[in-house]
Amino acid sequence: MSAVMRTTLATLLSHYRPHPGQLLMLLLGLWVASALWSGVQAINASARESYARAEALFSSDLDHVERRDDAPLTLDDYLALRRAGVPVSPVIEGELELADGESLTLIGIEPLTLPGGTPLARQDADAASLRDWLLPPHRARVAPDSLDLARSDARLPPLEVDSGLPPATLVTDIAVAARLLDKGHRLTRLMIAPNRRVDLPSAFVRTSPAAPASPGQLADSFHLNLTAMGLLALVVGLFIVHAALGLALEQRMGLLRTLRALGVPGRTLVLALGLELLLIGTLGALLGIVSGVILARLLLPDVAATLDALYDATVSGSLTLPWHYWVGGFAITLGGLVTAGASLLWRASRVSVLALGQVQAWRARLQRQLRVQALVGGLLLGVAALLWWQLGSQPGQRELALGFTLVALLLLGTALWLPPLLGGALHLLTHRLPGRAVLSQWAVADLQLQLPRLSLAMMALLLALSANLGVGSMVGGFRLTFLDWLDQRLLADLYVRPPADQAGELHEWLRQRPEVDTLLPTRQAETRLIDERGEASPVTLFGIAPEPILRRHWPLLDTLDGREAAWAALTREAAFVNEQLARRHGLEPGDVLRLKASRGVVTMQIAAVYPDYGNPRGEIVLPVSRLAARFDAPPGTLGVVLAPTQAREQALDRLRGALAQRFTLLGDAAMIDQQALKRTATEVFERTFAITRALNALTLGVAGLALLTTLLAQAETRRAQLAPLWALGVSRGRLVGLQLVQLVGAALGTALLAIPLGLLLAGVLVAVINVAAFGWRLPLHLFPGQMLLTLVLAALVAALAALLPAWRLWRIPPRQLLQEFAAE
Repeated sequence: MSAVMRTTLATLLSHYRPHPGQLLMLLLGLWVASALWSGVQAINASARESYARAEALFSSDLDHVERRDDAPLTLDDYLALRRAGVPVSPVIEGELELADGESLTLIGIEPLTLPGGTPLARQDADAASLRDWLLPPHRARVAPDSLDLARSDARLPPLEVDSGLPPATLVTDIAVAARLLDKGHRLTRLMIAPNRRVDLPSAFVRTSPAAPASPGQLADSFHLNLTAMGLLALVVGLFIVHAALGLALEQRMGLLRTLRALGVPGRTLVLALGLELLLIGTLGALLGIVSGVILARLLLPDVAATLDALYDATVSGSLTLPWHYWVGGFAITLGGLVTAGASLLWRASRVSVLALGQVQAWRARLQRQLRVQALVGGLLLGVAALLWWQLGSQPGQRELALGFTLVALLLLGTALWLPPLLGGALHLLTHRLPGRAVLSQWAVADLQLQLPRLSLAMMALLLALSANLGVGSMVGGFRLTFLDWLDQRLLADLYVRPPADQAGELHEWLRQRPEVDTLLPTRQAETRLIDERGEASPVTLFGIAPEPILRRHWPLLDTLDGREAAWAALTREAAFVNEQLARRHGLEPGDVLRLKASRGVVTMQIAAVYPDYGNPRGEIVLPVSRLAARFDAPPGTLGVVLAPTQAREQALDRLRGALAQRFTLLGDAAMIDQQALKRTATEVFERTFAITRALNALTLGVAGLALLTTLLAQAETRRAQLAPLWALGVSRGRLVGLQLVQLVGAALGTALLAIPLGLLLAGVLVAVINVAAFGWRLPLHLFPGQMLLTLVLAALVAALAALLPAWRLWRIPPRQLLQEFAAE
């Protein structure tokens, strides 16, 4: 670095010695912007690392051997194939419920026959470890995230940590897995190496496994949502930086003019300003990334709950950050800083030496800048309207990115329109005020002069308020719909989960009880839906008992010939499909389904489409009798509706006691009452959207900081402008009140624009984003209380931001006020 560059850089940095608040404002903007962005990216990186482990384990290249009649595989099938010289290897898989109520995915393998190179096999196994694996007490490999959870169950064999396993996964010997899962002689699948060419017996067929939908693919929408919210927080934080850079550059005009007059080239001056930004940006990025990791650790449990509840994807509860996370955090922060400072550097390099000291040279462009902003904002809003029309009412997964593009266009276009609208409103207000209201006219004119400096902070406040209102309306509407849906679906007073061998006996016993009015048995099975091209996709079958109480309350979105006709058709040969499956495959009432069953392909007509909030999979509803007969579905949960004449609490306690006494295998975990189930579901819902609420609150806080730092940065200049009013007899208390009224009025004007923008945002989230991300559409609910809260929040944020500068003005001695005016 040359001596001229060192001297220039040191001179520029010396500006912050008498103005530490501006340096703090720059660091604060970078810090909060980088912290929120880095926190979101840390969560995404950790989740994707969990997905990668799961895909490495479950996306095997091994072929499968299945029965031609689609009957479940058994140990006899495995033995028959081995005797015929077919080198298959058995696998058992299922959910193991631990002693503390948690569950893990348990996979049982046979290591002696498992093809080499398989992710399920232990690549570093030696003879001693293989002997420990095969002989009692056996061994189990567990993911490091689930070690403490697995240790809580005494039934499990000694544990070994395997960092290659996905979260909540155990791998053990097949005999141990069969015993723990109570599988008996049933197998999940038979695998064979794809390069082995063998002749199979006629009863079996060889299939190549289809690429499964990975958790990463299923949850892409959620992570894109998080990324969009993190990016919004980054943009709002960069508004602070942009405002601080503009003020610092404006206050250093005299210094820049002096440096240019002393012979410092313009290129050297701009390069020195760039190095200054790099130093500040590096420090701010470091603080932000460290804070982001801390924030991610706090929010990761709620994110894991969201992914598990909405997408059935298991994510580790501890952060695992790859090297590119740290590089990406620095890159995005410094890139944002360059974006915020590039225009100011370019303008500084283009202004002549004599114009560098003229503050009015910047303000002269205000009207032209407002016209350009209005034009660009109008173009962006026009593109947003065209994009919304193009997306229509049936968005798909591929249109999720377009949905977020629509959101970005709406937010950015409206933000660009804000300063011209505020300027126009103030211009109209000056002509509406009476001539004798001199102080009010001055306050309006003064606010017009402040508008260039306040516009970025107000734009940040607009984005934060509209995002808060839009997301809050969507989440609030989802909550109302979800709770109403729970009331419609959870009709039974008690839900019992009996062992399979006791299901029939329990059903008959409950029918004889005087407390019981109606029994609602359920069954569940997995099969494949065959589309028009002959491709099969997995689908869940859910069996219900179409009793009158269930018919009255079960919600239906669309039917073929009306609600009663749909239920009548269901009792015959028709089926219901959930909204997710209908949207995914373009199905509607009247279409015909083709399903693989144990005795061939079964066809049935769709009678209705029903909402199924929270379910990530496609589902088909059938009567329990048909599901058991055609798809061999085992007994599931049994719902018990109490007689209406009984006192619920006493009858429920009496029935639970009788159940526990009569069926000794039924513990408390197998009997869940309706209120407890609703409470648990509501807790899961609240935790699911905790991350959304947290990011909304943080973004609003960042917008408040943007406003506060802008006011603090210009506080000294403002005092010099207010000194003549004080000298003319206006008290400092009234001056403080005028400043509060000015700022709160501008914030309320911003909030009035944020309300329609937030409602538009809620409409996009419900009609486009929500459908593409989750597979269902929610009704749009309007909450007047949230709109009022938006106005209150805007006034509160503005008042709090103005409080510190106003307090300083209140405390400043009159002589200092006059000195600052004289210096100005």
